[in-house]
Amino acid sequence: MFDHIKIRCSSLGYLMTEPKGKADREAGNLSETAKTHLVDIYVRERYGRQTDISTKYTEKGLMVEEDSITLYCRIQRKFLKKNEQMVENPFIKGTPDLYEGIDILAADKITDIKSSWDLFTFSRVRTKEINDQYWWQLQGYMWLTGAKTATLAYCLINTPEILINDEKRRLLWKMGVVSEEDRTYQESCEELERSMIFDDIPMNERIISFQIDRDKDAIASIPVKVIKGRNFLRELHESVTAKSVEHA
Repeated sequence: MFDHIKIRCSSLGYLMTEPKGKADREAGNLSETAKTHLVDIYVRERYGRQTDISTKYTEKGLMVEEDSITLYCRIQRKFLKKNEQMVENPFIKGTPDLYEGIDILAADKITDIKSSWDLFTFSRVRTKEINDQYWWQLQGYMWLTGAKTATLAYCLINTPEILINDEKRRLLWKMGVVSEEDRTYQESCEELERSMIFDDIPMNERIISFQIDRDKDAIASIPVKVIKGRNFLRELHESVTAKSVEHA
């Protein structure tokens, strides 16, 4: 059941996290982070349950994806091909956002788009190292597509009205006011809207991008961890089913 499980590129970073202990690292053991993620995979595959609970951040990302792509292409002054195809190999699978090249299976470059929630979360990216999860996600995409380089692009896009209205309702509840006509509430709503609309910011300042090169050693380490992950899942399954028989 689990001998051929494929890890999604978007969650590859969990599996590739190194253990904290030196002995475990030297032995090539799975980290606790990796094990926790594998348990989630087990629950999803065996019981058909999902852990991917939607949040306002993921909702915005999905809703403004096309706008983010349009903004990025406009600033880059080139047309990038949007990919809808799931690509996979014997170990991993994923759906890269954009690519340059003949087709998704023979790409020269991959671009992954991340849509920030607000100006603050967007701006903080400038002073941080590339998120490990995103780094591994793009290494996975490069392995699947043959690309030699990848770009991680953060975009700042206006928040859709439906989400702004959701935030206003939360604000109404939080402030505990009786009427939406309350002056303090209306002033707060105006400030809230200003924090979620970015038309006053130059378009070229609404993109932050990082280039990531293909790391052949990192990619070579992926199959090893996936195999260890499959072994973990198989042992977990054997343990679960054995105990079920004992209590039958």
